This record gives sequence, structure tokens and C-alpha cells, in this order.
Amino acid sequence: MKEKGSVAVISMVRNDTFFADKWITYYGVQFGFKNLFLFVDGMDQKLPKQAERINCFQKPHKQKKRASGDRYRARMISSFAKELFSSYKVVLAMDIDEFLVVDPKHTLDLEQYLLQDFTSKSVSALGIDVAQHPEIENPIDLEKPFLLQRNYGQVSDRYTKPVVTFMPLEWGSGFHRIKGKDFTLDYNLYLFHFGLVDMNTALSKKDKKETQEAGWTEHLARRFRIYQALKEEKPQDADIFFSLARKRLSKNRKWFAYNKPAPLKGNTVIKIPERFHYIV
Repeated sequence: MKEKGSVAVISMVRNDTFFADKWITYYGVQFGFKNLFLFVDGMDQKLPKQAERINCFQKPHKQKKRASGDRYRARMISSFAKELFSSYKVVLAMDIDEFLVVDPKHTLDLEQYLLQDFTSKSVSALGIDVAQHPEIENPIDLEKPFLLQRNYGQVSDRYTKPVVTFMPLEWGSGFHRIKGKDFTLDYNLYLFHFGLVDMNTALSKKDKKETQEAGWTEHLARRFRIYQALKEEKPQDADIFFSLARKRLSKNRKWFAYNKPAPLKGNTVIKIPERFHYIV
């Protein structure tokens, strides 16, 4: 097991039976299990199977609407991350269904890559929203790598997030931006978002009472459009589009949100390259 002092990883989870143990396994192998910090939101929640391997904290749940809940989590984790910088060189924070990956073409593993000297205060990874193709892919098998079972996704500005920080900073809601700071898009990092990786599991969320009361219904409806896009759009060559998307995302932003990329336009569906198949 790796000693403390290199990279710490933080997330928070509620009502999850799907991603937490995958998150623990992936980041534990990358950085050492004792360098993971997971907040379980609610004293009524079951702890992940591997909770004892990491730093797991169970907190009383505070019922909030979607937007205010996102802000609350970002503030809490930002504050916690600031404390970790007394012991760590790099601190990562992301949602429980997000997995940071360094391009397999690179000679360094993820930890080695992040411990290089960076000139920026944070870096953003290119976001890929991965979903089950409704017509040609089966339900997910949790015992097998996700990317071995899922071939398609959308390159996404929303998941091009500054999840990597090199000094104490304050994330905005959902980790989509760093407050008061610009973003630097790294050319070797990817953030795979798996929230829609299993269609039946994802669609079932919209009917849950807590989801509806917290105001997630319209948000989920927008998110579910990816299933139709995968059926209708012709996948682009991923590596060609990755380069084009990075240029667009680095350059384009709205005047009132300069510190996060503006939405990509047109067809953003790609076929995920085979070199990623066994990573997550």
C-alpha cells in the first residue's frame, strides 16, 4: 500500500448500490486505499463493501434541492481538500460515477503523471459521457471493466471538469469550475462519466420520490437524450475529435462563465478507442 504524501482523492455518495465499490477499487489501485476519502451522505445509508479499506465518513443527510445540494457538497469538499494539502501534493475531487484516466498511449501511469511539475493551479480532463447503446449493448456487468462493455459516448463540456488541484482552491457546484480561476485543459487526461452506463438503472432514478422532491426530474430528462443521440448520430473518429474538441473547449466560453468551457455544438458522439477497454 502506498504511503500518504502523493495524491488524495475525495468523493461523496448517497443512494448508491452501483458505483462506490468500483470507485474505491479503481482509485485505491491507482493511489493507495488509505489515500481515499469518501463521505457517505446519510446515517441511514449502507456503507460500501470496501469502506474499511479507506477513510470513510458517514454524515447526517441534509435534504436540499438539486442546485443548493450541489453547492453544499462543493463547499464542504473544498474545505476538506484545503486541510489535505498539509499532507498531499495533489488533491482530486469528483462525483462517485467519474473516473480520471491518463491516456494509455502515455508512458506514465496516472499517479506518476499527476506528480509531474505543472504550472497551473488545477487541470481539467476532457469529459466523456459514456452510456449504454440502447440497441446493441447489454446491461452492464459490474464484475467486468465498464469500457470493455461500452463502446460509445459523447465528448462533453459538462464533464470537462477541473477535478485535479495542486493547491487549496474552491470548486463550484458539481466540480464544474474553480471559483475565480480560469481552467487549463490537459491533453492527456480524460474524465469518464458513467452515470448512464446502465440504461435501466439510470431511467429508474426518475421515478424515485427523493429524486423528484429534490428537483432532479428535468435535469435527468435532459441527460437521457444521450440514448437517442447514440441511436441517431454517426460516431466520429475519437482521436481526431478529441483534438478538435480540446481546441474548442479551451477557446470557447460564455462571457458570464469564463472559467468553464462553453457547450460543444453539433454531433459529439464518438466510438471509444480500444486502448481504453481494460482501464475502468
